Amino acid sequence: MVWEMVDLCNCVSAGLPKTEANWQHVASDLKRIESLMQSIHIDATLYTESDVRPSCKVTAMKCFLLELCVIYQESNNMDMKDTVYNLILLANSSLSSNGTITESGCKECEELEEKNVKEFLRSFRHIVQMFINTS
Repeated sequence: MVWEMVDLCNCVSAGLPKTEANWQHVASDLKRIESLMQSIHIDATLYTESDVRPSCKVTAMKCFLLELCVIYQESNNMDMKDTVYNLILLANSSLSSNGTITESGCKECEELEEKNVKEFLRSFRHIVQMFINTS
């Protein structure tokens, strides 16, 4: 599972959103992660896009998915690891792997502000909602 996660984190898709996206399932997994986070302390700061422009949502989603790998690696809780793994799989399958797009004027992951896990999850929930509203 560890090697699968490394591969998964290294292949975050750069495609366009599919209309048949599973974003509702991604949102459910995100709620589970937020719930698990109530009893798990992860002391990490994560690159967080707080103000996602619709024209940069794919770029921002890729950053969120890469940062989720940090939560996966920092957690010793198997429920958390399984849920993060599943969320990344669902989100990746919901992004098209057919071709790449260039979203101009978007920040690179490393240019984003580092925030605590709670703020990261709040912003992540917002971008997932953006995908739900446009699928």
